[in-house]
Amino acid sequence: MRVDLFDFELPLELIAQRPASPRDSARLLDVAADGLHDRTVRDLPKLLQPGDLLVFNDTKVIPARLIGTRTSGGKVEALLIRQQATDRWLAFARPGKRLRTGDVLTFGTLTGKVADKHADGSIDIAFDRGGAELMAAIETAGAVPLPPYIRDGVADERDRADYQTLFARVDGSVAAPTAGLHFTPELMTALDAAGIGTANVTLHVGAGTFQPVRVEDTDQHVMHSEWGEVSQATADAIASARRVVSIGTTALRLLESVARDGPFKEGRIRPWTGETDIFITPGFQFRAVDVLLTNFHLPRSTLFMLVSAFAGLERMKAAYAHAVAGRYRFYSYGDCCLLHR
Repeated sequence: MRVDLFDFELPLELIAQRPASPRDSARLLDVAADGLHDRTVRDLPKLLQPGDLLVFNDTKVIPARLIGTRTSGGKVEALLIRQQATDRWLAFARPGKRLRTGDVLTFGTLTGKVADKHADGSIDIAFDRGGAELMAAIETAGAVPLPPYIRDGVADERDRADYQTLFARVDGSVAAPTAGLHFTPELMTALDAAGIGTANVTLHVGAGTFQPVRVEDTDQHVMHSEWGEVSQATADAIASARRVVSIGTTALRLLESVARDGPFKEGRIRPWTGETDIFITPGFQFRAVDVLLTNFHLPRSTLFMLVSAFAGLERMKAAYAHAVAGRYRFYSYGDCCLLHR
């Protein structure tokens, strides 16, 4: 499909720079069969049904942006993308072209060496320590990898809490599963009282989240792969659920990957671990997810393509036009919408 079909105008002042406080006070656009309804996230228990199952992504954002110096003494900035071994990470770096294999990179008390360079501009960094010791050093030396449309990507101490969901448990993401940012303990209590269940999956969100679609046709776009896992407990919960409500596009991408490529038999999702590079555009056959709660996404992005596939392109264009006119807040720290397949 032509990428320009997924374009729309968005005033820059609608891009949220901080999350709503409290989190569940964010606005929610209910994109229902009978029209568009302006609500808040706190209305979610009455918008769902007893027996529904909310599926959250429990990945945890690591402070993956490292700023330091290279062998020459010049400044270097690295964005960790994926852990390859206990002491080794794949990363994007600036200035990438000036780096050479063997260059030493120093980030405070943490030191690494450029072990390899790749055609896409990424590098392998072999650090001077591994395992828990390395993660502790990254926590100290690194910064939250905010997307560039939030304060030019420059995070402060507040973002360490703001850019992490209530469910964050498994280290590995360089971006938050942002639909999960709207949930509070009080909202979870209300959902439980309404007979709505919860389950977790893990999908480590990679740097592809930040990459714009630069081609003219969706068939030419290449997705970065991301690691995910569905447990036996979650597979069992999905099997007995009335409806599956994905909290965010990351959980949806993982579930639909398992449904498409994994051992999907007799209407059941089985436990699964692996890599996914699934790219969902209109015409995709959804098998696992019935309802989607998601934030408002960038024009021409893979995520706007995904929600258009899920709820219909014309419906989503109308919903986004309503959101712009109604001054909803967009992107990672913004408001959200509830979509039905």
